[in-house]
Amino acid sequence: MSELERLLQISIAQHDHLCPRQVLGVRMGMYAADLLHVPYQQKDKRLHTFVETDGCFADGISAATGCTLGHRTLRLMDFGKVAATFVDTQTEQVVRIRPSLDSRQQAAVYVPEARSRWHRQLEAYQVMPLEDLFDVQTVTLTVSMQALISRPGIRVNCNVCGEEILNEREVVHEGLTLCRACAGHSYYRVNEGVYPLQAEMA
Repeated sequence: MSELERLLQISIAQHDHLCPRQVLGVRMGMYAADLLHVPYQQKDKRLHTFVETDGCFADGISAATGCTLGHRTLRLMDFGKVAATFVDTQTEQVVRIRPSLDSRQQAAVYVPEARSRWHRQLEAYQVMPLEDLFDVQTVTLTVSMQALISRPGIRVNCNVCGEEILNEREVVHEGLTLCRACAGHSYYRVNEGVYPLQAEMA
């Protein structure tokens, strides 16, 4: 079994099937690891990855690199793009990789007899040369890796809601320590006067 096949099997196990975007994610993660000279499925936290969309693609990236939300080495930048930026925290090298703009058209060259466009991409993305499949850019981050990683054991409580805040994500405003929700940057709104749902006991 090739390394690609092995990593695709890991992605399949995580996602219950194999699709073209998973293949892109696995091959992109492998390519980044090769470019930055880091191992596949890292065991430490040297490599950090910013994925620009979620779903199958992100699962492929994770299978190849070992970057996960749980290890705080995978971060979603929700741009809706099948692209990712890879950061080697030891060398401070940063590369962004995206599929070539004509990768779908190129797939027809490699698998012309596929029974559908989906199957053509699934098969072609596994065999296309990297230079036909991907574009690589060297980039500079506009966010601070040190701030994103933070320091272990840092905890404060919001002066408004009282909830604990980890990883230095608090906002200080007019002398108050606030969570981002209480500072006005919330993605939810609490429904006043509505009792919490109760889970039925089995």
